[in-house]
Amino acid sequence: MERYIPHPKNTRNVTLPDEVLALAEQLARNTHEVWAAQRLKDGWVWGPARDDAKKQHPCLVPYEELPEEEKDYDRHTALETLRLIRSMGFEIRRAE
Repeated sequence: MERYIPHPKNTRNVTLPDEVLALAEQLARNTHEVWAAQRLKDGWVWGPARDDAKKQHPCLVPYEELPEEEKDYDRHTALETLRLIRSMGFEIRRAE
């Protein structure tokens, strides 16, 4: 099998308005909620360290209680998704 080399679309030059940046935080929070809900459904519980055998994970806490580096991971995912949407020509705006 060949070595996988990711090629994400370059979105560095895509700017997002302030209202969309605020949306990114809500998307990051929801990303965590979706991840946590699936983990819990799969039988995982909170634990002080990740332990795949025991299905324990320290990030099974509310978003507000996550360490900043974990929040940043979810924020990055949200921001890159929003930038990609914009780069594809879609508009992101609140309905009137």
